[in-house]
Amino acid sequence: MKGGKNPKVLFIGEAPGKNEDASGIPFCGRAGKILDDMIEDMDIQQDDWAVINTVKCRPPDNRRPRKGELASCRSFFERQIEMLDPDVIILLGNTAEEAFLGNRQLQWGECREIYGKNVVKFYHPAALIYTKSRQPEQQEFIEKNSALW
Repeated sequence: MKGGKNPKVLFIGEAPGKNEDASGIPFCGRAGKILDDMIEDMDIQQDDWAVINTVKCRPPDNRRPRKGELASCRSFFERQIEMLDPDVIILLGNTAEEAFLGNRQLQWGECREIYGKNVVKFYHPAALIYTKSRQPEQQEFIEKNSALW
């Protein structure tokens, strides 16, 4: 986990990458820099956000976690969410959405109340590295929806 122990906003990512696996800290590599910039743009105070991943171990060849891997980490993942008890959950990409909801239900940028929480789907920061054309879209969404967080 990275961030505050009693966050208002919880960001859920996919899995540790090489840097994250080595350090034990989620989003400390290139994608982490993008996430840090997004959080700064969202004007969320340091103690008011946290970041976790759906799985705690890096999948081989940096691939997406498989259903069995998500299932193996599910109880730990759910317990983290329960303990952190955020008001807002931001799902960073499809894997986070599938792990949290069991399947893909949300469109990018969609916000719904689920389990008594405002749940929003963002692009994963790594996707923004490889598809730079999505960055302005996500930035605009952040600016227009600041009341959510």
